[in-house]
Amino acid sequence: MMTSLYDILRRPIITEKSNYQAGDLNQYVFEVDIDATKQMIKDAVETVFDVEVSRVNIINVPAKRSRRWRNRRIKVRRSSYKKAIITLEPGESIDVFEGVR
Repeated sequence: MMTSLYDILRRPIITEKSNYQAGDLNQYVFEVDIDATKQMIKDAVETVFDVEVSRVNIINVPAKRSRRWRNRRIKVRRSSYKKAIITLEPGESIDVFEGVR
């Protein structure tokens, strides 16, 4: 099944590390569709945000198990997802991440 460009990018990942990457390294982090390739992610970012992408790195984040704080017997499993780190050309920026620092 072919997904549209707007379905590939799930959500931006906003953490202290991603804020540093956006400000100093011109890199932005997104959770992406599990079946997305680097080229599909590059095309989606360039179309949606109207920027020039120089590089795309992909990380498959594995599922993790943990226990609930109040009751040690309850096991919780977070699902796995795919994360993409997008490096933009110098001078480009994505407005979603601006002003988050």
